[in-house]
Amino acid sequence: MRWVCAAALTMVLGNAANAETTPVPGTPPHPAAFAATPSILHAGKLLAVPGERPMEQATIIVGGDGRINSVRQGYFDAAGLGLPANTAVIDLKTKFVLPGFMDMHVHLSSGGAARSPMTRLRQGPEYYAVNAYANGYRTLMAGFTTVRDLGSPGDSMFGLRDAIRDGIVAGPKIIAAGEGISPTNGHADAHGLRRDLMEAQIRPGVCDGADDCRRAVRNAIKYGANVIKVHVTGGVLDESDAGTGQQFTQEELEAIVEAGHAMGRKVTTHAHGKAGIDAAVRAGYDSIEHAMWADEESLKLMKQRGTWLVPTVWPITWVGDTPEKVRQGPFKDLAPNSLAKLYQLGDQPKKLVRMAIRLGVNIALGTDNGIAPHGTNGYEMLEYVEAGMTPMEALKTGTVNAAMAGGVPDRGKIAPGLAADIIALDADPLQDIRAVLDVDFVMRDGIVFKQAGKGVSE
Repeated sequence: MRWVCAAALTMVLGNAANAETTPVPGTPPHPAAFAATPSILHAGKLLAVPGERPMEQATIIVGGDGRINSVRQGYFDAAGLGLPANTAVIDLKTKFVLPGFMDMHVHLSSGGAARSPMTRLRQGPEYYAVNAYANGYRTLMAGFTTVRDLGSPGDSMFGLRDAIRDGIVAGPKIIAAGEGISPTNGHADAHGLRRDLMEAQIRPGVCDGADDCRRAVRNAIKYGANVIKVHVTGGVLDESDAGTGQQFTQEELEAIVEAGHAMGRKVTTHAHGKAGIDAAVRAGYDSIEHAMWADEESLKLMKQRGTWLVPTVWPITWVGDTPEKVRQGPFKDLAPNSLAKLYQLGDQPKKLVRMAIRLGVNIALGTDNGIAPHGTNGYEMLEYVEAGMTPMEALKTGTVNAAMAGGVPDRGKIAPGLAADIIALDADPLQDIRAVLDVDFVMRDGIVFKQAGKGVSE
């Protein structure tokens, strides 16, 4: 599962829905390996619905459709449940079992060599899709069975999303935005290149004016976007000297959200500066990503409107939350404009999440991984506990809260009729939240991808 040969790559990335399923020597396991089968799980302790009381000694019955049939107190075998004798029984009696984690803000195609400016110039979306495949696998092995990818080049994420859905490769369920919506010279527009190279790039999400922005949103949905990602403000990592303030107008913001909602999509936004945050909340955006410079007024408005906050604290800790740490960290060679913005940011994400917890703002877990290494997503929960959440509250951010924020009501809980996304930990995270970093078992849509601490294809 660590590499894909050239022949298989064409299948996976070109047209997953029509991909040839005949196995080729040297490729990952045959798609039949990634299909749900009826199974019985025996859980030592089961937190079926984060926020509610755990059960001791429980049985979960999963159907061949990848959904949960029932949850019962006590241990039952196939005969006791009236199931075929050969129904798989998975022993998790020494484990803490709970729903698969969900991350509402990742960039699977980013990270590692893919962050290099030269790579961005030389490689096409196929390269980024393969990078995303490797990063998605790491994320799945960390217990994150659903992710929302909020920005990847071209159609790279749509091909991977569909290949995972069709059982061709292993990975988390992906809610994909594709290219983000940005104003000219905004956070998702090209920076730092000479004019001819910038103008040669096709950026379908770049728009100016209300009507043009409606067009960009409708095109994004036409070509596969599950969610609309908008760049209301500038960002830290772009090389623009325009800062991190509001860049779309109120009229443009309202046109974007109206177009997205009209076609049944959640609309979320990257927003750093207070003015941009407040403008997006007033326009009716479903969630705010980062929200670094939100103040009490901003957060109270979010609470009043029911807007979700996705705070992405962990990657800033990883990059460095002081100038000294940044200068010794992985982003020490950023362009001067970006470094200046990163120095200014400092520990503001930690202050933000403490304030949001105090004010009772709805928080869903998001990491922005692709900045921090993929597979480290669980550290975001540690940040929340350090900021003042209980372990149970932190678990909710990455399960039931994320399911509501992301518009995926069939995930985030272990209950009849829902997708069988189930993980098991070696220790009790309600006693020590660091237990989320040690995931022993992973099932997504009724398919076992990790058991006894090892990926099934390793």
